Amino acid sequence: MTDDSNRPPSFGPDQQGPDSNTPNSFFTGRGIWVLLLLVVGIFLAVNYAQYPDGKTIPYSELKQNVKAGKVQSVQIAEQAILAKPTDEAQKTLQDESGEQTIDQWRSVRVQNDESFVPLLEKHDVEYSAEYQSGCESSYIWLWIAPLVLMFLFWGYIMRRMGGGMGGQNSPAMNFGKTQSEVHLEEGTGVTFEDVAGCQEAKEELQEVIEFLKKPEKFTRLGGQVPKGVLLVGPPGTGKTLLARAVAGEADVPFFNLSGSDFVEMFVGVGAARVRDLFEQAKEKAPCIIFVDELDAIGKKRGSGGFQGNDEREQTLNALLVEMDGFDSESGVIILSATNRPEILDPALLRAGRFDRHIKVDRPDKRGRFQILEVHSRGVIVSDDVDLEVIAAQTAGMVGSDLANAVNEAALLAARRDKDEVEMEDFQDAIERVIAGLEKRSRRLGDKERNIVAYHESGHAVVGGALEHADRVHKVSIVSRGFGALGYTLQVPMEDRNLMTRNELLDKITALLGGRAAETIIFGDISTGAANDLQRITDMARRMVREFGMSDRIGNVSYGSGGGDDDQQMMMPNSRPDYSDKTAEEIDDEVHSIIERLFNRTIALLEKNRNVLEDMAEYLKENEVLDGEDLEEFLERVEGLDEQERAALKDKSPQLGAMSALEV
Repeated sequence: MTDDSNRPPSFGPDQQGPDSNTPNSFFTGRGIWVLLLLVVGIFLAVNYAQYPDGKTIPYSELKQNVKAGKVQSVQIAEQAILAKPTDEAQKTLQDESGEQTIDQWRSVRVQNDESFVPLLEKHDVEYSAEYQSGCESSYIWLWIAPLVLMFLFWGYIMRRMGGGMGGQNSPAMNFGKTQSEVHLEEGTGVTFEDVAGCQEAKEELQEVIEFLKKPEKFTRLGGQVPKGVLLVGPPGTGKTLLARAVAGEADVPFFNLSGSDFVEMFVGVGAARVRDLFEQAKEKAPCIIFVDELDAIGKKRGSGGFQGNDEREQTLNALLVEMDGFDSESGVIILSATNRPEILDPALLRAGRFDRHIKVDRPDKRGRFQILEVHSRGVIVSDDVDLEVIAAQTAGMVGSDLANAVNEAALLAARRDKDEVEMEDFQDAIERVIAGLEKRSRRLGDKERNIVAYHESGHAVVGGALEHADRVHKVSIVSRGFGALGYTLQVPMEDRNLMTRNELLDKITALLGGRAAETIIFGDISTGAANDLQRITDMARRMVREFGMSDRIGNVSYGSGGGDDDQQMMMPNSRPDYSDKTAEEIDDEVHSIIERLFNRTIALLEKNRNVLEDMAEYLKENEVLDGEDLEEFLERVEGLDEQERAALKDKSPQLGAMSALEV
């Protein structure tokens, strides 16, 4: 099951796509070039009309040609004089290039010369005068034409932005309309057969489908179907896919929106769009309204510490009013999805609005197997592929991760020129999803290669020595992802919903194995443990602050640092919900736990140093260690006995009382 949240851009009922066959389509694509060419052509024509073709000669030369009898006729204009040569002169006259015969002479008119006309009469040259108002033509082409051009260009820009100037389709007329599209059953194309891994959620939503198909079944006894259903779960678990499947099963119109579709820069636009959405939904009833990422508009009001009357809160207020205003018997069902329900406004979650909350959690092993079956339908899978084994190895993955793994396996098989997708391809695809793309081109120097080999061997040896650590599945010193120079893949044996203190301590100890191995072998440490230390510190802090797993702090939970996370982000200077003395004690206890476990890790590696060195040499030679070879190394690993635990406890008096679990 995947979270099918990617959808093509949609247009409201009063909007049309950019490829629509409308009059406005002239102003898109090649139409603007036609417009520009037309304007340029007009300017060239005007220029040609004002300055006809011909050879320009001085005024004095023109008068000499008249005296020599070479001029047949003259046209006197406002600014210029055009003279046509006689037939005899035309036969002998050519331009300077010698290729073109001159048809006429052009000369600038001297306004104060009163002898020119008598000269023409004396030599029997026909002449005529033409009045051309240069001032008026200049006014038209220098002022009116640019204005027309600017108007046409402005129309083009407005049409490219979505509508005509002032028309019904313009943004100015449509910004208060919802940007939703009505998807009918053939538009969603999704049914419950396409959804796997969340059987309980499907059963809950089945009641919504029955209500849309047979509302009288529920109303005959006076019952009311919930107005709103909120789907809650981590990203990628299939909340959007479930909503589309409900619309597909019920065969009703489907309004698909995101919370961000309502929020605009202009105040009041979001509220107007909410009202418009519900008006459309009532006209299309029975139907389903699906609002994805509800937290974009449904955050707790006033949590930001700013003035509460902002655009987002107005949008939320409009949504609350509309949900109160329509009758549940109208056939309009509201589905929403969020992965942050803790930041939603309580008024939005109360009975009468979103009064049914459905948890869409990470799938268990059986659910992952069903999801893999769904996504492998269109993939040619080899007989050696066991989807149950793959489901067991992908604990913690959501539907989108599994879909990505199946797709990566198919791509890998095609890249290797195989006719079927084999188990090897699935294994490599899972590693790629978890650890990132393998980068064999990133070559390490001998020194770095040696450090990485011991670092990853340290993780593997410590993980193999601990009772509650996840099983070591593979060790590699091949670079992956953006910064991982190597990795140790540990796969849990079963799905876990709870973790005990022992398991958390063993998990921290295994993460310290890389740093401890560097300390033992090289007497120095590198930056390769940065991510390990970050995860270690986070787990230890949560043990002390949230889970009450510290003897010093006691069975007290101080949350995640005081107050709502969103409020902490918006108000970074807000104080936590505990005193400075308690914060200091928490920091001291976190440091103490990590140091005690680091000493424990050192003791484990010192006892298994021969295994550590042999494994590191194998990795430097082969780069990857898995399968039977890995099992042979792990069988040689030994844990600490009672005497070694007691000795370790005596070595750390400065760290205070040590629990037996921590040694």
